[in-house]
Amino acid sequence: MSARIIDGVALGKTIRQEVAAEVAALKGRGVVPGLAVVLVGENPASKAYVGSKEKACLEAGMHSVKVQRPETLPEADLLAIVDQLNHDPAIHGILVQLPLPKHINTEKVLLRINPAKDVDGFHPVNVGKLVIGDPTALRPCTPWGVIQMLLRNGIETRGANAVIIGRSTIVGKPMANLLIQTGPGGDATVTVCHSKTRDLPAVVRGADIVIAAIGKAEFVTADMVRPGATVIDVGINRVDDPSVPKGYRLVGDVAYGPVAEKAAAITPVPGGVGPMTIAMLMANTLQAMKQVV
Repeated sequence: MSARIIDGVALGKTIRQEVAAEVAALKGRGVVPGLAVVLVGENPASKAYVGSKEKACLEAGMHSVKVQRPETLPEADLLAIVDQLNHDPAIHGILVQLPLPKHINTEKVLLRINPAKDVDGFHPVNVGKLVIGDPTALRPCTPWGVIQMLLRNGIETRGANAVIIGRSTIVGKPMANLLIQTGPGGDATVTVCHSKTRDLPAVVRGADIVIAAIGKAEFVTADMVRPGATVIDVGINRVDDPSVPKGYRLVGDVAYGPVAEKAAAITPVPGGVGPMTIAMLMANTLQAMKQVV
């Protein structure tokens, strides 16, 4: 068996095109969704990610604002920037790029964002809405992107045993909450595994759907996956490889080659879940705007 590849690049492009079409229609009514991204410091990965978000905004026809400040920015100044964006009617989505410098309290900053503009879906108000199944919740982009991958690739979640490896507030916990909701993309029986799970390989082997989000390179091996399972690899890890020009390569949390021989469907790294995150950020910004105009 060789698994069907779930292509996040192609699906992400499709979703972004759908968003762009809606944005174009809204412009006819004189309304333009606006996204503000706040970047503090010079983290290369963060700068590259913010650049990708800017490009996606422009391609979607959205209003895009980038607020970039040095690493030494005082916490009070960052909170003031968030306050200003909260009150800007042209901005419908606010994203503060993480990680923040150590002298800034990340939780305080995220709590300061107006929940109606919290397109990352991290504010407790949106977390609570997600838990109770409120459709106005702004859902975290990465797990919401995984749900779209399952839905649009015809992978049935209703009644499926879904095992999530990792319990982070960014992926693992919201992923579980999405999968247990009533309706398409939900109705699954969900197990969340973590470092204290007993006999984790045995638990994973019982899964129809495996979602790996633990941040450990090639942690999920072929012996942990039952034949015919769907495997979603959220991880992205850098491993040394002197045989390539960069001296390293990117791998997921899944040992892709061997697992692909057993699974029915699998996401690659790169080119799987990653592109979906930005696509769903665009979708969330559009949703945020539609809920206030």
